[in-house]
Amino acid sequence: MPLIERIVKFSLTHRFQTHVIFWLIVALLFMNRYDMEEYKQFDNIMYRQIYYISVTMLASYFLAYLIIPKLMRSKNYFEVVFFFIAGAYLISACSRAAVIYLLEPLIRTPPFAQESLWQILSDIPKLVTHYFTLSFSAAWVFAFVKLIRDQYVVQQRSLMLEKEKAETELKALRSQLNPHFLFNTLNNIYSLSLMNAPVVSKSIAGLSEILDHVLYRCNTAYVPLISEIKLIENYLALEKLRYDERLRISFDYVTDKSATIAPLILLSFVENAFKHGAGMDAGNPFIDIDLQLKNNRLRFKVTNSIVEEKPATGGNGLGLNNVTRQLDLLYPSRYELNIKMINHTYDVELEINLVDV
Repeated sequence: MPLIERIVKFSLTHRFQTHVIFWLIVALLFMNRYDMEEYKQFDNIMYRQIYYISVTMLASYFLAYLIIPKLMRSKNYFEVVFFFIAGAYLISACSRAAVIYLLEPLIRTPPFAQESLWQILSDIPKLVTHYFTLSFSAAWVFAFVKLIRDQYVVQQRSLMLEKEKAETELKALRSQLNPHFLFNTLNNIYSLSLMNAPVVSKSIAGLSEILDHVLYRCNTAYVPLISEIKLIENYLALEKLRYDERLRISFDYVTDKSATIAPLILLSFVENAFKHGAGMDAGNPFIDIDLQLKNNRLRFKVTNSIVEEKPATGGNGLGLNNVTRQLDLLYPSRYELNIKMINHTYDVELEINLVDV
């Protein structure tokens, strides 16, 4: 966990202790601000530090919890400025009055002159140049630290909400994709039952392996690539039972290491090839699938024959719509998807950088 995240987490869970630590640091930093001899005795040092921390805390909380929130919410900035000037004047006047009537009688050796309350309130230049500066010296630092912390918390909440939204959307997309895949597979078994009953049991066994992967191994954002390869092999074996020798299917893959990938991404393109290739071509249809993984860069290509020319876009059909959206969510700026049709051949080529850079 980064240091700033540790600090923010501590400040949120231990608010009182965080404020105590901050003001102790301020008190230590401003320990030796006076040159007068009577201010250097230990009890006098304690008196003046209590005074200084008290007025600075008053100014800090006024600025951080009243002025800045009001400034961020209000549309009338003149009102906020007036409120700040009035509050700063009162705090500075109280600070000067505390010095005259509380601090100096405790610290200084009499006799010494004391200003009247009217002199304190009317001496604006001194209030501004000395007591405003004194009272708000640490208030700006306090307000800045609080503002940075609050902005960090807001940013983290936004990121969390965005992540939760993306995860929710992914779950919704997969809940659409899985029934889409199962619907196609059950149609295959139904076709087999009409054509050749003995192979139905074999197709059901293949379907059970596919269901095991879809229902129990696809609940995470990423799954091992090798399991997706096995899923494609099972799917192809199931489809081969449906078609005769007129359909040529090839699946070649080469991987240099183990890797993980979003589940069902690759299978969607294979499904699309069968849906728009094998099922529609009455001639000699073919489906060629090639997968290569090298240096964590995946290249997946599916080529199938077609008869009718259709727009070469990735947005046709429920499956491709969903898989494109999942790629956008899981691999933003890390994938390239090219879909084109050349000479009655439909080519889908996907490249993904599987390493988050």
